[in-house]
Amino acid sequence: MTQSRLDLAFPDGHPGGRVLFIGATAADDLSPLDPAQLTIVQGNFPDHDGLTARGFDVRTEPEGRFDAAVVRLPRAKAAARARLALAAAHLAPGAALWVDGQKTDGVDSLLKELRGHAEVRDVISKAHGKIFQVTLPEAGLPADWTATERQVEPGFVTLPGVFSADGIDPGSRMLADNLPPKMPTRVVDLGAGWGWLSAQALARPGIAELHLVEADHAALTSAKRNVTDPRAQFHWADARNFTLREPVNGVIMNPPFHEGRQADPRLGADFIATAARILTGAGRLWMVANRHLPYESVLAQHFGQVHEIAGDTRFKVIEATAAGKGTATVRARGARR
Repeated sequence: MTQSRLDLAFPDGHPGGRVLFIGATAADDLSPLDPAQLTIVQGNFPDHDGLTARGFDVRTEPEGRFDAAVVRLPRAKAAARARLALAAAHLAPGAALWVDGQKTDGVDSLLKELRGHAEVRDVISKAHGKIFQVTLPEAGLPADWTATERQVEPGFVTLPGVFSADGIDPGSRMLADNLPPKMPTRVVDLGAGWGWLSAQALARPGIAELHLVEADHAALTSAKRNVTDPRAQFHWADARNFTLREPVNGVIMNPPFHEGRQADPRLGADFIATAARILTGAGRLWMVANRHLPYESVLAQHFGQVHEIAGDTRFKVIEATAAGKGTATVRARGARR
């Protein structure tokens, strides 16, 4: 279990009554809190699944009123404000709100900002972060802290904290520009985000069904608003172990390569393995990745033919065919065949 600052905030154990915890992860040590009185809000599927397996009551949205709340700060400031506003909206009058976060996730900045809106006390520092208590004013937190949809492109909305919340990711745009004129009939978008890439694929002829797979519940909620094509099917799931009853003949993806602030190329490698597993023998993968990420050896392990079909100094777009898996020689763009 990952050690936390909860034992310092609650030295006598559970504070009593119903407690809401927004943002707890599957690896957290939650022993100071009583599971029978604890409701966790977590929109990341692997964490949601892991916490549920540990026996906690885990939801994507809180219900009712709570006697205390703990908010774990995410990296994005807009998402952090939204979590605080969500907790405040579900707290009983006079309830305690605890805020927990790492310095690298902006806890010091938010602490300073909260002091302009509420009483802050019991600030405790530990393990490169802080936990502190906030007494909310009767007026509550600023109204514009509440999570609201933002239109970033005509017909496309996002929510705070989702990947590329301020606009189209340039890697996704490059991948969309290099998809084939006609798509395969059954396609999966692994890590579909808020749905822009899927929408571009659906605009091409050929697709009979497209599965959007996304672990971030907020991103998938936006995708459902953005992609209304009846051929689209939505899956809140971990792309690393996603499966369908029948194989597909196309996969598109712009896989993540960060776990929090830490770069982890294994995430993309796991996405590649999933793509190979769910594709037919003649199926094809189209993916984009940052130029520096070492995916070529992983692709060669899983695919028969691998070609870089586009790219620049930042990104590379790769097409891979499943036939003859494990026999590929990766060809860079412009290499002789």
